[in-house]
Amino acid sequence: MIQKTILPLCYLPPISWFWAYLQGREGEILLEKQEHFPKQTYRNRCLIHSPNGRLALSIPVTKGSGEHTAYKDIRISRHQPWQKIHWRSLEAAYRSSAFFEFYEDELAPFYEKRFDFLFDFNEQLLQLVFKWMKLEPAYGMTSTFKADYPAPAADYRERIHPKREPVKVLHPYYQVFSDRNGFLADLSILDLLFNHGNKTMPMILE
Repeated sequence: MIQKTILPLCYLPPISWFWAYLQGREGEILLEKQEHFPKQTYRNRCLIHSPNGRLALSIPVTKGSGEHTAYKDIRISRHQPWQKIHWRSLEAAYRSSAFFEFYEDELAPFYEKRFDFLFDFNEQLLQLVFKWMKLEPAYGMTSTFKADYPAPAADYRERIHPKREPVKVLHPYYQVFSDRNGFLADLSILDLLFNHGNKTMPMILE
């Protein structure tokens, strides 16, 4: 039976998200659009390897964006200069990496242009990452919310979570600050792209 894969739409998703996506390519892939917004997840945060170790970059959302608000309706807060903070953090973490300069011109506008809705921001970023990875976007969106998807569906909405063990851990690879912090697993896909460029896809699949 062809498998259905349900994934959360994350902010610059962790590497394991892309592993799950690639595993599901033979079947139907759906991104969850109808869920109530869950707090403290990868929906509005990503993890990078900073000079001081693992660093969470969180996108602030407007007050009232609680667990009873649909994710697609969550607005990004304008009360904090989060875009400047995130961009400076990315530069501090990856400016000296081998491939940062190849990607920065396309990434920088996401930290300059105003975006109103978190879902739209995340999907447009995802499309950019797919382009970099030469990966065909072959997903749909959920039209209604379902609490459970019966087997053989692969439901990663709660499994890909910063407080849970990664669904996939790659073999340790070179990271800019691994000499001082050691290898940090399952960071944002940017960590792999900035450090290894076009080797990203085969490294995920090996």
